[in-house]
Amino acid sequence: MSASKSSREGQLIFETLNVRNEGAVLFAEISAPPMNLLGPELIRDLVSLIQQAEADDTVQVLVFKSADPDYFISHVDVTRIKENREAAAKLDGDASIGLVLRHLSASRLVTIAEIEGRVRGVGSEFVLACDMRFAARESAIFGQFEPAFGVIPGAGAAQHLTRLMGRARALEVMLSADDYDAEIAERYGWINRALPAGELSDFVRSLALRIASFPAAGHAVVKNRVNAIALASAEDIRRDSDLFIEGVGAPEYQERMQAAIKRGFQTRDAEMNLGQLVAELYGKAHV
Repeated sequence: MSASKSSREGQLIFETLNVRNEGAVLFAEISAPPMNLLGPELIRDLVSLIQQAEADDTVQVLVFKSADPDYFISHVDVTRIKENREAAAKLDGDASIGLVLRHLSASRLVTIAEIEGRVRGVGSEFVLACDMRFAARESAIFGQFEPAFGVIPGAGAAQHLTRLMGRARALEVMLSADDYDAEIAERYGWINRALPAGELSDFVRSLALRIASFPAAGHAVVKNRVNAIALASAEDIRRDSDLFIEGVGAPEYQERMQAAIKRGFQTRDAEMNLGQLVAELYGKAHV
């Protein structure tokens, strides 16, 4: 079981996260080889990190980045859905990754995603749950590929993307199940900004420290009022989660997933171009 502990210097130690603090900012680097799949170990670590950070009044800002330049969070580990839901329930008792992510959105903590590499499926939903998203122009790739398997994204993408992009672009992104580069993601509103890779970390660090220098009470009240306008309800997130779980039990999903796994789904090399892989599934699933 993944667990966290504190080192002698007070640094939080996790199995899949490298965490350091700088003043009132925690920097959490995701490190879950071979491709940063969101599995139960990473979910448990994220839940523990959220709980510990929220309990520490000295922490105001939480920055997420990846130790892997090619994958931020690739997507959920589809072979461990039951375990994933059990790990998600450790936060508030609800076995929904989407509600874990909504908790992060509603938290008093200000959260920033610093994105390099591929962020798809629940990885995209994770960064969408963060308060701000900044991405490397040269390497960041975004995708919501779930409709290629006949299911809705289960952790809030439909809610977030529609609010951020508008109806037409949200439908394009989800129904195409394709990969989108950082420049299009910026244009569509998926992220705040696309920045040169060499400038990304310095920009995010400077912004995080600037925000952390201001009163925490202001952060909380601003987030509360913005969320009252823009954050989907827990009921809407739970409904999407339930629809996803229903969908993964359908024969068409199972057939297409088996075809995808035969083609290398959930392997590092094959998913470098996941948009192409899922586009080729129809014929493979019906031979």
